[in-house]
Amino acid sequence: MAIILMLFFLLGIAFHQRITFFSFDYILVIIALASSYVAATTINDIVDIKIDKINHPNNKGRPLVTGEATEKDMYFLHFFAVSIVLIIALFLGINFLKIFILSLVINYIYSLPPFKLSYRAHFAPIILSFAYVFIPYWLGVTISHSLIILERQELFFISGLLFLFFGRIILKDFRDRNGDAAYGKQTLLLKYGKKTTCWLSFVSVIAGNICLFLGLPIKNLIILFILELYFGAILFMIYRLSRADEYEDEQVAIGIGAKIGNG
Repeated sequence: MAIILMLFFLLGIAFHQRITFFSFDYILVIIALASSYVAATTINDIVDIKIDKINHPNNKGRPLVTGEATEKDMYFLHFFAVSIVLIIALFLGINFLKIFILSLVINYIYSLPPFKLSYRAHFAPIILSFAYVFIPYWLGVTISHSLIILERQELFFISGLLFLFFGRIILKDFRDRNGDAAYGKQTLLLKYGKKTTCWLSFVSVIAGNICLFLGLPIKNLIILFILELYFGAILFMIYRLSRADEYEDEQVAIGIGAKIGNG
C-alpha cells in the first residue's frame, strides 16, 4: 500500500506536466508518505491486535501477533515515523505541513476512540479512499506549484481514481471477516452481505472507468481500448468473486483484480 501512495503522488505530478522534471523534493515527499503509512499501520496494529490474532495468526507483516515485536516497540516505531513526517514537512514548507498533519489526524481518528472510523461501515472505506488517493495526489499537485482541481477534466480524473480505490478497498473485508465479526467490527461486508458489497464494488469500478475516460487527455483509440481491457478484466474478477464459495477462490479473484487495478 505504501507503493500505492507513491503512485497517486506521482499521478498528481504527472497530470500537471511536471513528471519529467526531477526534484529532490519528490524523494522527500515519498519518504514522508512511506513514514506516514508506517505511522498509520503501527497504531492500527496496536489497536486491532485481538482481531489480527484471528485474521493473521502467522503473518510476518503483523509482528505483534507473531511476537517479533512488543507494543513498546510499535509505539517507538510509530513516533519515530511521525517525527520523520513532521521534519520533512517542515523542511518542505507550510502547505506540506498542513497536508501531512491532516494525514496524521486521519490516521488517529481511523484507529483510535472515540471516533474509531475503522469500525464504522460507511465511513471506513470513504476515509481510506481520501487518505490513500486524494492526499498523496494533493501533495503531487502542491509540489508541482499548481492549484488543486484547476478544471473539470482534473475533477473527473481524481474522481475516477477515488471510485477505483473505493471499489477495491471494500473487498479487503473479505479477508478479515472472521476477526471483524468476532469483535463487532462493522464493515460493509458484514453489515450488508457479500452480494451487496460485490455490486457496490462493481458499480464503483464502472464509475471510475467513466470518470477516467472523461478525465484522461488521451485521443489514441488503441490506448483507450487497452485501458478498457483492464477495466473489463477487473469487472470479471468481481463477478468471479461474487460467485466464489471458497475462501481461497475469493482471495484469488480479489488479488488478481487488485493487481490489474494497479496496472
